Amino acid sequence: MKYKQIKPKKIYEEVADTLLESIRSGELQPGEKLDSVQQLAESFQVGRSAIREALTSLRAMGLIEMRQGEGTYVKAFEPGGIAFPLQRVLLMNEADLQNLMEVRKILETGIAASAAKNREETDLEAMKQALADMVANAGDPEQGEKADLAFHFAVAASAKNELLLSLMNHVSDMTAESMRETRRICLYEACATVDQLNQQHEAIYKAIESKKADESQRAMAEHLSYVEKVLNEFMAK
Repeated sequence: MKYKQIKPKKIYEEVADTLLESIRSGELQPGEKLDSVQQLAESFQVGRSAIREALTSLRAMGLIEMRQGEGTYVKAFEPGGIAFPLQRVLLMNEADLQNLMEVRKILETGIAASAAKNREETDLEAMKQALADMVANAGDPEQGEKADLAFHFAVAASAKNELLLSLMNHVSDMTAESMRETRRICLYEACATVDQLNQQHEAIYKAIESKKADESQRAMAEHLSYVEKVLNEFMAK
């Protein structure tokens, strides 16, 4: 019998899960301001970097927003639409991968087109930050995956459709794992390069920035087809 591998959670994941449950349960209400990073670090008895990573994860899920000079606030949400993306899918078979990529192509190409029509300057700033983080962490599959996921959620938030964001949230665990695996393969299997992934994200960003819906949709489709090709080739070995 095959058993699913158990992977210990990192500190930031524990923090994020605790905050997520507080939001889900209503202990933290929409519009409520979170404690400062320093206060949260003292409360959880962890480092500030772990708090910042946890907040980045929650922001990527669309559950909190960071207002410049004001602090971090809980956003409005539907409790039933919150999944637990930090509980990652560690093992995917070929059928799982095909199903996931089909869902991503259907969902995210449409999101990209909507993002081009509805994006605001703050959305572009979030995407630019994620792009910068991807470049800065080109040699780190785990950190690169986090930035990659943040980019795709920033695109989803740009569509200004809470249902689309909720759908993204429901598949985010498998999506995150596939992103990390793709970057690991690109680094260590010599079948692709991380630079290509970053260039594809840049193309998506530029199309959305230019408000070109068709081009945004095409750029996203090309990126997802590339990811699927990398993963399929690896699984076939």
